[in-house]
Order: sequence, then structure tokens, then C-alpha cells
Amino acid sequence: MEKIFTIEDMERYSRRQRSLGYSLAFVPTMGYLHEGHLSLVRLARQIAERVVVSIFVNPTQFGPGEDYNRYPRDLERDLNLLREEKINRLFLPSTEEMYPEGHATEVRITGPLTDVLCGLSRSGHFTGVTSIVLKFFSIIRPTMAVFGQKDYQQSQIIKRMVQDLHLDIKIFTGPIVREPDGLAMSSRNRYLTPGLRRQARELYASLGLVKKKYDDGERDAMVLREVGVNYLRQLAPDCLLDYYEIVDRETLQPLDRVGANGAVAMVAAYFGETRLIDNVMLILE
Repeated sequence: MEKIFTIEDMERYSRRQRSLGYSLAFVPTMGYLHEGHLSLVRLARQIAERVVVSIFVNPTQFGPGEDYNRYPRDLERDLNLLREEKINRLFLPSTEEMYPEGHATEVRITGPLTDVLCGLSRSGHFTGVTSIVLKFFSIIRPTMAVFGQKDYQQSQIIKRMVQDLHLDIKIFTGPIVREPDGLAMSSRNRYLTPGLRRQARELYASLGLVKKKYDDGERDAMVLREVGVNYLRQLAPDCLLDYYEIVDRETLQPLDRVGANGAVAMVAAYFGETRLIDNVMLILE
């Protein structure tokens, strides 16, 4: 695994791989890697001949008062994990490299995908995400890119951007990887106190109850939502809900009833100052 620090060197590597006819998969991360990230790297290795991973804590996707300055960082740990995965290149640009003086361009997806769920409570977040992802795409020119299902709204927004801008990139979504008690793996889990950590696992338990209710035949989205909300009120009293919604799989709009195409149950909640998200697909197997 070789490290690349500049846009110029990254572009040079990418051009060389394309000229040789290799497919190239890109996995963007903000570092402090865990098994969820590594599962995306392994998926990338399965689908492409060359794999580039980035580590970049993107300041433009953090809002005022969010945790940009204290976001966990441990580069040596990340390097050790990635060496085991045998990736081809690790892109480690600085903030100044990605946002030089005079930088004045952003990419904003408008409409229903960004006006709901996390878009309501994190103003500007997805503009920061789409802007940096498109910049990475322009630099690396991957054949494909891999994102995680835990950030389901983000994945749908990236797919829309790729479609709208006619980018020749195929987007893959890797499944959520969980701790033994069901909590979705996240770099932010380390913020949780033991007591809040015990309550945070109930997010997935609540989604499991929603899924069971759906599998048993319930299609009223309000009923499904209340199953999850009421469970959290009882089992996670310190949980402050941002949202708990049953949404269309493509448009992310809240549903009255779940139709033949299924839906996604999505939740975001604060445990103390730590905001966690999770989701489960409501699809009959």
C-alpha cells in the first residue's frame, strides 16, 4: 500500500491505471476505521482490479457546533488496518490541498432527497458531502465507488448526483456491519458512556420489532413507526429522537402505507451529545 498526499500524484496514478485498462474502485472514509469500513474495502477488492481508499475529515459537511474538531482520528491505527487489506493506494490529502485559498464551488442536490431526514436537522451537510465526493470523483476517476447502507440517505443522494451529472461511475452499497449487540458500527460510538452505550443498542432492537411487524403483515406506516418509537421510549429513556420514519426506498419520502416495493425504516437519535443513525429494509424475503 502506497500513500498519496497530493491531487497531482493521485491524478497521475489514476491516469496510469486507466491507460493500462484496469478497473478502479474508490472507498471514501473519514478515518478512525472499523469493521464497517473494512467490509466496504473488501467489497471494493472483489469488484475491481485496483482499490483506492481516502481518509479525509471533510470540514464542509460539519455544521456549527458539530464535532469536526473532536472527530476521532488515529492515522497509525488506520494504516495498520489497511495494510492487512492490501489496497493499492491510500489518498491522504490535507484540508489545504482539497480546499485551497479561493475555493468557491459547491455541489448541491435539491429536492426531496435532501429536504427530509438528516437534511432537516443538518443544514448544509449534504452539500458538503456531494461537493467533496464529486471532487474526489474528478480527481480519482474511479470505475466504481463503494458506500455503506448505514448512511442510506447519503447513498441515495450520491446515486442521484451520479445520474444527474452523467458520471460514468457505478455506485455499490455495502451492508451495515454491527457490534455483537446489534449497534451499527460507527466511529462516533466511542463517544458513548457505558450507560448510553447500553441504551444505544436499542436502536437496532426497535428496528427489529418494526421489521417483524412488517413481516407479520402490517402495512400502515404510522403503526410501524409507533412500534419503534414506543419501544425506544420504554427501553432507551435517555434517547432524544431526531426522526423515526418509514420512507420510500427511492424518494425517501415518508409513507402512509408500505406498498409492494417495500420501504426503509430510518432512525436518528441523540444519546447525550452523540448522534447515531440506523435503518432496516422492509422487504419481504
